[in-house]
Formats: sequence, C-alpha cells, structure tokens
Amino acid sequence: MYEIDPSRLDLAREFRAAPLGPHSAELTAVLTRMRGLPIDGKHCLIVAKPREKWLLAQISGAPPRPQVVPGHVFSSIEEAEWAVFKLRWHVLTGHDLATDLGEAAALASEAVPPPDTSRVILAYADTLTAGSGDTVGIKVSTPGIETYSADVVRLHAPARGVNDAGFRESEIESLGVFAGRTQPLRLGSFAKMPDALKLPASFSIQVFVWPTLYGNPGTLLGDWSESQASGVTLFLDAAGALTLKLGDGERVEEVTTGVALPLRTWSRVAASYDAATGAVRLVQEPLPGQGFVAARRAVAEGRISLAPTASGRAVLIAARHEDDAHGESHGCHFNGKVEAPAILGSALDAEGLSALPLLSAELAVRRDIVAAWDFSREIGTGRAVDVGPNRHDGRLLNQPARAMAGHLWDGAARDFTTAPSHYGAIHFHDDDIDDAGWRTDVSIRVADDWPSGVYACRLRGGAAEAYIPFFVRPAKKKAKVAFLAPTATYTVYANNRARFFLPTTELIRGRVLDFDVADLQLLDYPLGLSTYCVHSDGSGVAYGTRLRPVTNFRPKGRLWNFAEDLFVVEWLEMLGVDFDVITDDDLHVQGKALLEPYRVVLTGAHPEYYSTEMYDAVEGYLTDGGRLMYLGGNGFYWRIAYHPDNQGIIETRRAEDGTRAWDADPGEYYMGFSGEMSGLWRRQGRSPHRLVGIGFSGQGFDRSSYFRRANGSHDPRAAFIFDGIEGEILGDFGASGGAAGEELDSFDPRLGSPAHALVLASSENHSPAYQPANDMVMVPHLGTGALFNPAVKADMVFFECPNGGAVFSTGSIAYAGALSHNGFDNDIARLTGNVLRRFADPEPFDMPAG
Repeated sequence: MYEIDPSRLDLAREFRAAPLGPHSAELTAVLTRMRGLPIDGKHCLIVAKPREKWLLAQISGAPPRPQVVPGHVFSSIEEAEWAVFKLRWHVLTGHDLATDLGEAAALASEAVPPPDTSRVILAYADTLTAGSGDTVGIKVSTPGIETYSADVVRLHAPARGVNDAGFRESEIESLGVFAGRTQPLRLGSFAKMPDALKLPASFSIQVFVWPTLYGNPGTLLGDWSESQASGVTLFLDAAGALTLKLGDGERVEEVTTGVALPLRTWSRVAASYDAATGAVRLVQEPLPGQGFVAARRAVAEGRISLAPTASGRAVLIAARHEDDAHGESHGCHFNGKVEAPAILGSALDAEGLSALPLLSAELAVRRDIVAAWDFSREIGTGRAVDVGPNRHDGRLLNQPARAMAGHLWDGAARDFTTAPSHYGAIHFHDDDIDDAGWRTDVSIRVADDWPSGVYACRLRGGAAEAYIPFFVRPAKKKAKVAFLAPTATYTVYANNRARFFLPTTELIRGRVLDFDVADLQLLDYPLGLSTYCVHSDGSGVAYGTRLRPVTNFRPKGRLWNFAEDLFVVEWLEMLGVDFDVITDDDLHVQGKALLEPYRVVLTGAHPEYYSTEMYDAVEGYLTDGGRLMYLGGNGFYWRIAYHPDNQGIIETRRAEDGTRAWDADPGEYYMGFSGEMSGLWRRQGRSPHRLVGIGFSGQGFDRSSYFRRANGSHDPRAAFIFDGIEGEILGDFGASGGAAGEELDSFDPRLGSPAHALVLASSENHSPAYQPANDMVMVPHLGTGALFNPAVKADMVFFECPNGGAVFSTGSIAYAGALSHNGFDNDIARLTGNVLRRFADPEPFDMPAG
C-alpha cells in the first residue's frame, strides 16, 4: 500500500496551485491514495448552490449519508478541493498541512444551509413521447408542499453556470395551481395469486429457495396479514431459519427450525399444518451437487394451540400484507431466488415432505395438489403459471428477475429458451420497482400547433422546482433533419445511486465526491435503483424504469445525458435548422420507417443502449443511403430489450465483458424480455465500429482535452468538413474543459472500422484518470492508462456508405458541450455545421474505389 511522505510539502503546494490539474505522477499517486479512502468517514461536498457554493460534509451512518461539517463554506470548487486535500493529508499522515505550510487560520464562513429535502416535488410522466392530440399524464407527490403550479415549457438549452446561466426555456401553456399530496412509492417484488386460491385448513407447502441476504425476515409463501395478525406465512427469520407462523386475529404462534439456511445455496424447504391436531412440521435440506456445503437437513416439529383464521387476503410469494396509512401495502420481502412453490391439501409428516417430487410437473399430478407454480413457463411475461389442475396463475409485481438459473442448472445450457426447465427460478428483491402506479395529477394535451421538440412540465411550489421532460414527435415529417433523443439511455441510467458510495467513484471521476439537491432527494426518498446499481443483496439491477420519479433526468444540474443532449438542441436552433425530435422509444417500435423520411439523423452525446430493433433500424437506414451524425461517445455499446408490454421498462444483463457496474451470474446472460443474449454488441458480432466507425475505448471524468487534426483531415474527401477551419488543434474548450473527454471512442479496423474511413482528428493529453474500457484490456499492466496507452483516445471519423449515405462520428461525450463556446463562434461548431449542411444536401456521397 502506497503511503504518503508528510515531508513532501512540494506535492501539497503543487495541488494548491492547481487543484483541478494537470498533476505530476507523484501527486497523482498521493491523490489516488486519498481518493481510495473508505466511504465511512470520508470527507465530501454538498452543493448548496449549483456552481456557486459548496459545503464540507462527511459520510457516516447506515445507510450512509453526507452530513454537513459546520463552519466550512466554499465559493469555488478549487477552494473546496484544497480544503478536503488538507483533511485527507491529516488522516493519512497525522500532519496538519495548514501548520506545515504556514497558512493563516481560516476565517469563519457565512452560514449557508444545505438543500432542503423535506419539501420537494417528486413527479414523472406516463410517457416520454407524444404527438398531436395525445395526452401526457404527470403523476406528482409533494411532501411538505400544499400547492404547486404547473406549466408546459419548451426546453432550448441546459443550465451551465451560476444562477442557471445558459438555461433557456419558453413557456407554452399555464396549467394552473394544484393541491399537493403525498403518493407512496412501494419497493419490493413479489407474486400475487388470484383471490380464488385459499389455503386449505390442513396443508403442506414446498418451496425451493436460494437466499441471498439475511438481517430481516423474508417471506416465502402465505396469506399472512400483519395488520390483522391472521393467516399463515412460511418465512425465513432474520437469521435465516425456516419458520411457520399462524394467527387467529388475536394470538400468534410460530414453529422454527432455529437453523439458518446457507446463503446462495439451493435448499428444499417444506412445512405442514394439521388442523385436526395442531401439529406443525418443518423440513429444510440443501440440495446435492453444490460443492462442499456444510449445512445439513434440519427438522422441527411442534404443536400450536390456536386455530388459524384466514386473512381473507391473497396468497403472496416473497412478501406479506402490511397495510399503512395510504392503503394496501406489502413488506417482509424475501431476497433471493424462489423456484417451484407448491401448496398441497394434506398435512404430510417430515418424511413425506422430504419425499415430495422436485419438479412442478410431477407435483401437479398429485391428487392433493392445490397449486404448483412453474416459473420456467412464460418467462417473458409477468405471469406465474400454475401447472396444477386449478390453474391458480398469479401476477408478478415490481418486476422480479426472470430467466434465472434454478436448482437444475448445471452449466450445460446458457440460453433459457433451449432448456427452460433449468431456468425455473425467479429472483425477488426488497428494492425492486417497475411502476410507481401513482394517480395522475396534471394532464397535458399536445396541441396541434406545438412544433416537434423537447418539452417539460415545470412544477413549482415554494422553493421547490421540478422539470418532467417529454418529447413531442412531429405531426407530419417535413424536416430533412432529425435529432434522435437517446431515451433508452435515460431510462437505463434513471436514479443512478451507484456513484454515491462506491469506493472507486472518486478514482473514476478524479474529483471529490459531491452531492447536489437531486442526489440528496434520491438518498432521502425510496425512488428505486438504476441498472448501474446493485440490489441490497449485492445482485445486479437488471431492469431500468422511468415510471417513477427520476432525479437525474433534468435540464438543470449535472451536464450528463439529457442535460448534455440539450447542447445539441441549442446548436440546431442557433443554426436555424428545421428539425424534428424523435426518440429511441419510437425507433424501437417503428424501426427503420421512423428514420426513412430524414436526410440526416443526429444522435445525442451518449446513445449507449440499443435494442436489436433499434440497431437494425440504424443499420438499415445507412445501408439505404441515410446520413448519421454520431455526436457522442460510448454509443451502441450494450444490447437491451424493452418490456414487451410496457415501454417504460428496459432490461439489460451485464455479461462477461465491458466496462460495467456489476456482472451477471453464470448462465444468466440472456434477457427474459426477448430471449436474446445481452452484454456488449461487440460480443454479438455487431460492434459499434462496424456501424459508426468507432467504438468505446476509454473514459475519464476529471477534465476533458482537445483534438489534433490527423492525416485524414487533409484528404480531398474531407475538404467540406474543414472548410474555414484553421490550425491543428480543435476544441480546446467546452463545458468540461475540452471537446474530447468523459467517454471516448476510437477507430479500430480489427473490430470492424471500415477500411475506407478517414480518421479526421484524434484526442491527446488526457490525464491519468483516463483508463481503457475493460474490453480493450487483455492483460492488466502498468501501461494501460492514457499517459502510456495511445489507444485511450477519441477519434473523429468520416466515411461513406452505400447508396449515397455517410457517417460522421465525434468519439466523445464532451463534444456537444463545446458547441456553444464563445457564442457558437468556434471551430467545433463550424466543423459540425459544415458536416450538417453537406449531409442535408441531396447530392449522394460516392464510396471510394476498392
């Protein structure tokens, strides 16, 4: 472990002179050690006023949260970084830098309160895309706010400076003032069975379980109502022991094995109750073939004195009924996999329970069967299929994970469609969410005269404000140009909490961790996770949903994804270009037909997630002579699937390769929604290099750099691109410091970049924070970073396609943030405008001769 030498005050002075870099190799080592400190107790920042005021904070508690350290307010990010540097120097060396450097004592800071999250507006739209005559429903919850106003605005440019400088909107319609209310958002997935299903007076229950987290009780099956203290529930207690609880509305009795089941191991659990005698029997036993498992079969028997009464509520799997002030609710969620649950109408003894068949189909033919659910059936749906004679099919709520390897999975099959019996498990989580299911508070009817564009419902109440974006598609496709909003990427990133408390976050960003008001809202309200997060049990989040409040989908705040894409919208409007706005959601449904009317299609800054239907559409459009301007980086990277019945939900599996926040378990790389293998498009034989000439090569987030013109820029085929461009350096400016940064794509013929493509410019001089994409590193070594690795760069590329089409790719997420520099009077805006004008010209491009 690297240790900081406290005598190296020269390194401290170097940082004080340039907190944001560039930094020497020796100082970089110091910063790497500091940024890798454990999360608990780590100093960080709270953004009190965006780009204007920062507060010192320290992370503590369970769950962790930044707590303000009183008396420390900063008016620049450089000042804040220096303060945190000094604190971490003291933590790691025991030396006080201020004393060693002879700094004067800091003056008392003005009192600046942190963002108030007790009075907020949380809201979402029921659709992202609407056309003339359509209605957009806005669902709103306003904790601490009695009334709020609602207006429709059209968004033109993102906020990028103090007091939201640069932000532009135009008011379209005032919708009035509305009474506030609080709407609950309930997390946790489970299965709900039809009301016709009733537990028999005497019964046996069998379930196969693969638990993943203890600490709280986890329900397996029953009709238990916590508020009524009635019904039956089979569950694992907080320590993991199998327990059967019964209640008569007044008294409650339990029988437990007292032995914890092993985590992440398949076990058969079973229980029976004899109404005539009150006898209860429990059996738990790990299944064979799972390695060296120390657990053994455990049996418990008991007798209860009460006569349980039915709760009158539905039988649930993986949750129990827990009503609250807002009405019907559910809790005591099970974390882990469940397979082949079954209910029988007789009370078996312990040996009879152990002798029950392992397969639902064999259970279903027993004369005493009440229900036998086979989760390997209809995997792509939200149904839990009962293969017994009573057909008590259930519904899955809050999108638990399907296409999960079950107890029969032995590695021989990787695709659940070829061996469905090996994928009979469902993974339930206590923090799953698919649709908040809120009631509509504000309805917006898209008027006939609204031009296609980016809109939002602006909500204001007291000091709180929220923007709920949506996109208006063209009534008639008359424009030659279309901006393709990457709504799939917005959904997949929705409510990304992963960056908050990962120990690697600062090492990736190259900056002190900071929290703005939207981040704090995400910590203080249960809004669910993104696919960049892991569940409470450590398993990856495979489903993204926009059908709940999303704090990182906004025109103000961090310049990332949606906000960064507004730079492209702003630039197009500045040019006076007539353009339509279309979306990934529509592209997935309409395919190539959505693109065909347009001579030019422009992407956003980060079109990372693509379904097969979307990829086919873009490829077909280019093959037929379309022109694509890919104005970003890390595009066309992951393969996704939309929910077959609900466009607001998207599935992705982080397979064995790629720069990813988690990796799927073996055998679970195929998506339940579509039956397709997920992971990188590159691993499907369809790399982004083939489509747009470049592919993801590296990332870094401390500061962006610039491009230097390459030989290809002087080729006559590229003359139109560089008309009016002087000098070799391009884009040494921008919202993040330069036009080349954040996530980078590069040219690579080995991966499919067309041989005739021209590399127009390449980025250089990236900081040590820039590291290669995982799939670009075969063997890790000291030279993989940008300082030593020439492959970590952005390449700007142009090439012609068949039938007169062409592609222009920028290879950088930061590119869009450079367009507006100096009032759009800059070489990036000029170069991009040259491309757009030529691409909009009907004159076909000619493919160069062989």
